[in-house]
Amino acid sequence: MRIAVSSQNFRTVTGHAGKSRRFLIYDATLPADPVLVGRLDLPKEMAFHGFAGGPHPLDGMDVILTGSAGEGFVRTLASRGVKVLVTGETDPRHAVLGFLQGRVRPVPVQERGDGSHACGHGH
Repeated sequence: MRIAVSSQNFRTVTGHAGKSRRFLIYDATLPADPVLVGRLDLPKEMAFHGFAGGPHPLDGMDVILTGSAGEGFVRTLASRGVKVLVTGETDPRHAVLGFLQGRVRPVPVQERGDGSHACGHGH
């Protein structure tokens, strides 16, 4: 199983997955612990927010974990066979482990805002 974690700084889980250009890639072939196998540092035109279509490096992922994602991003990736999950976990490895254990940490209410924006941060 290949899991991408949105991480603009390559250290923490970050949000705005549709605009994100940086992802940590984990190989989570069970029962082994997930292993960081790479980093994606995409050019601006490859961020899904403005992506023109066609093959994409995230197409090979099974799951994307992120701090926030809009409904359009979630639908687009689902149509490509990739599941998107929003997590409140900030440590990428812990986010992957939580997912594998069936315990995705929810986004705290104060970080979700009032829900007026699709990506869940209230802006």
